[in-house]
Amino acid sequence: MGKPDPHKALAAREPAFARLIATYGPQDPFVWHDGGRTGKSLFAALLLHITGQRISALAGFTLFDRIAAAADGIPTPEVVQGLGVSRLRSMGLSNTKAECAVALAGAQTHGTLDLDALACVDDRAVVDTLTSVRGIGQWTAQAFLMRQLHRPDVLPADDMGLRQAVQHQWRLGHLPTVGEVRTRGAAWSPYRSYASALLWRSLKPVGELSDPKERALYHLGGPTGTRPS
Repeated sequence: MGKPDPHKALAAREPAFARLIATYGPQDPFVWHDGGRTGKSLFAALLLHITGQRISALAGFTLFDRIAAAADGIPTPEVVQGLGVSRLRSMGLSNTKAECAVALAGAQTHGTLDLDALACVDDRAVVDTLTSVRGIGQWTAQAFLMRQLHRPDVLPADDMGLRQAVQHQWRLGHLPTVGEVRTRGAAWSPYRSYASALLWRSLKPVGELSDPKERALYHLGGPTGTRPS
């Protein structure tokens, strides 16, 4: 027996997903639109997630590229720790992001955090581990779970775009709360990452790029996404 098809399973459970798949086609939740910036480095990928928090994807790339230029390549924990908070702030990072980047680098350097080992623990433990680092919130941890660790059952219920998509697809008269999205999304398990990807795609018309990082890369004229093995 072959592996179950997540999209077929979602379409069978929810007419909304059947409509989205018919309109947009299957969506890969694991594509990582970094333009080749982070290579195979989980640390660099998480750093890019951090630089892009609460700002445009284009601005997040700009901040990351400044760190990469100082590192003369893909940033490593040792380089970021050596740069320190003040140097990172001079590159345009907010104080919170600079402190978060240095805290992450220090945890990885000192061995209190091993990003590579996270592949062997469950989703809840990954989120708990990452959010124990100063400045890393649940959304960033969930994005890392999905994009880097390729976990199939991640639902970032507090994501505004996801909430807006749920409101539109289920024709709700109000923006659903985080709790309402989680309750509705329970039926989509164990494929909530695929459901999230479909809902995010629905935020833009057919023919338009929906992923903010993908749109930023198009603007920059660089390569698009990759799906690391």
